[in-house]
Amino acid sequence: METDLVIRASSGDHGAFAEIVASLARRFHSVAYAILRDPSLAEDAAQAAMVSVWRDLPRLRDPDRFDAWSYRILLNACFGESRRARWRGVELPLDAPVAVTSDELHTVLDRDELERGFARLSLEHRAVLVTHYFMDLPSDEAADVLDIPLGTCKSRLHRAIAAMRSALEADARPPVGLAGRAGVAR
Repeated sequence: METDLVIRASSGDHGAFAEIVASLARRFHSVAYAILRDPSLAEDAAQAAMVSVWRDLPRLRDPDRFDAWSYRILLNACFGESRRARWRGVELPLDAPVAVTSDELHTVLDRDELERGFARLSLEHRAVLVTHYFMDLPSDEAADVLDIPLGTCKSRLHRAIAAMRSALEADARPPVGLAGRAGVAR
């Protein structure tokens, strides 16, 4: 983010803040969705983060650190939405069936497998994977965004990858009850 734009926005320039919002909105929503895995929760978290950025911007001491500071606010908003979501009901959108090709089916199945594995991870593990791989931040910058020490970030990333592997391997194994029944006829 341009430092002069951040300085102007922090002094109350609504036009400068509108430019910041225009440049951050899509990224905020993408990061929030990658962490929360729910479009409406992601939208709520991104909006809450933007409001917090506007409210807290005058207190930002170093405008050069705006990106890390704003993503930290977004991640906190994601954690907040996740806590609130536990108390909400589940809404299932029902779409009409669509015909797919074999290649599309395999792509969908692979993506579904990754989604299920990702959903099994803790919010902290999802956050570190998103900051490192989705946002393409090196470990030191990811640690800064997550507001954790570098060593914690690296160990959390290592554990998140191991947890994701375990989740994918667990999904690949047949259920215990069905493994022994394959050749049994009724």
